[in-house]
Amino acid sequence: MSLLVVGLSHRSAPVSVLERAALGADAQIKLLQDTVAAEPATEAAVLATCNRIELYADVDKFHAGVAELSTLLAQHSGVGLDELTPYLYVHYEDRAVHHLFSVACGLDSMVVGEGQILGQIKDSLAKAQELHSAGRLLNDLFQQALRVGKRAHSETGIDRAGQSLVTFGLEQLAEGTDVTAWARGKKALVIGAGSMSSLAAATLARAGVAEIVVANRTADRAERLAEILTAADDTHVLARAVPMESVPVELTRADVAVSCTGATGLVLAAEEVAAAVEGRTGRPVAFDGAGNGGRTADRAPVPRANADSADVRQTPLPPTSVGTDENCPLDVAAVQGGFSVLGEAAVAGMDAATLEQHAAWAAGSAVDRREAARRSPEADAELITALAATAATVGRIPERRKPEPVIEVPRPAPALSLLDLAMPRDIDAAVHRLTGVRLVDIESLAEASADAPMAADVDQVRRIVSDEVAAFGAALRAAHITPTVVALRAMAADVVANEIARLEGRLPGLDDKHRGEITQTVRRVVDKLLHAPTVRVKQLAAEPGGAGYADALRTLFDLDQETVASVSRAEDSTEKNRGPR
Repeated sequence: MSLLVVGLSHRSAPVSVLERAALGADAQIKLLQDTVAAEPATEAAVLATCNRIELYADVDKFHAGVAELSTLLAQHSGVGLDELTPYLYVHYEDRAVHHLFSVACGLDSMVVGEGQILGQIKDSLAKAQELHSAGRLLNDLFQQALRVGKRAHSETGIDRAGQSLVTFGLEQLAEGTDVTAWARGKKALVIGAGSMSSLAAATLARAGVAEIVVANRTADRAERLAEILTAADDTHVLARAVPMESVPVELTRADVAVSCTGATGLVLAAEEVAAAVEGRTGRPVAFDGAGNGGRTADRAPVPRANADSADVRQTPLPPTSVGTDENCPLDVAAVQGGFSVLGEAAVAGMDAATLEQHAAWAAGSAVDRREAARRSPEADAELITALAATAATVGRIPERRKPEPVIEVPRPAPALSLLDLAMPRDIDAAVHRLTGVRLVDIESLAEASADAPMAADVDQVRRIVSDEVAAFGAALRAAHITPTVVALRAMAADVVANEIARLEGRLPGLDDKHRGEITQTVRRVVDKLLHAPTVRVKQLAAEPGGAGYADALRTLFDLDQETVASVSRAEDSTEKNRGPR
């Protein structure tokens, strides 16, 4: 086995690089064709999803294979090789098998445990079979990956560790609210009619949205999806199809929009989204200058006054002290806006020496206050008299107090919620900065999923993957010796045939009955002699390091190398011409 995978994913590359390196359907076909045409590779398959691009190949040289596959990825993605290389990962032989099996089980997904990747692996294999770029190795590998993924989902609770990217995205839009409660009664716009968009539409329908509008460049696909949604027995949603030109108008009616198309450019610009929200609310939409690089995580809301919100005014606090407190290192009278000489605002900007002095003064004041609590009524009377005199002189009683707490202005619910699951992105990242709009995209999903808890079942899935990798490697190594065993048995059959022919020449009087009996006896002897060695050599070849047994068998029996190679070519040709299953 010389399996090699070169790729990049959300774990190795930033979303900006993944977005630029994304491969359309035509680019994937050309990449497969160019890969199998390249010298190091004999088979190839591409696994391209919204957060990974991986090229699998059967190569005869490791270093040449890595160089060639990396160059081809750069050429077809349009990202320079020098820029792409730091984000590429390489897996070889058993490590490559382990990687694909982990991907199939959802262990390498942005949302751990999601099962949608199985459909994407199936599509990848079907495309390679259709183009005849998948031979015995990749056919066996991808089919086994599908079985391993299904086993992980059926034998463990990995489904509890995660969900589909669509569900996770909707949870982020709901911001902690139950998705069903959040979605109930809303109007939804789904842009695109592919597998991801169809999943989003079905998920929204089950969540209880009142209406779903499907927009797609191919009208038939949009209408078909709308019909399926309307006819579903488990939902009661109104669904209809519209052309892509109607998206701006439909956006003014929608509460939530999900976009996942194969477009190479933006489907929704920030200005179009702003115009839709203005059309929906009747109020102008501003750009929030406090954006954080296109991400929504941890963004502090910036309250803006509008016709429906309370008028919040900033009024300066009165001075907290008059004159200078005894031994206090601060010039209290010079402070504008007020502060507490015991609070944090008082010490802002102090050097170390002054800070130490102030701490000592504040501690002493605390002692004075404790002593004041133990004063006699006579002392209290003296204090009241002193305060009255001060009030008569300066017009008010001096006070020490902490700053007023900052009023938290609740962020209003967004007028429009957007979920962008496309790679490259469909929705302009600048939409993150629009007031009244909440956008969740692949980048913000990656940030949110980084802290998502993993289920205990993940460990069990990892054990399944390890066991399956070992079994696949053993089967592959055993299969590697099969052409040699076939060639050996073919040689033995030729020996039997030649000896029977010689016998007939020496004993021309043999009747058919005796000739058949002799022939059957000789064949049984040869089969019995070969049975134990061939079974044993397959067992030995299946063990790690067993590849050398094929060479030993060829040497011991003086097998023709070309005969063995012809058996291998015949098997590979059968696999490549098998077509999609």
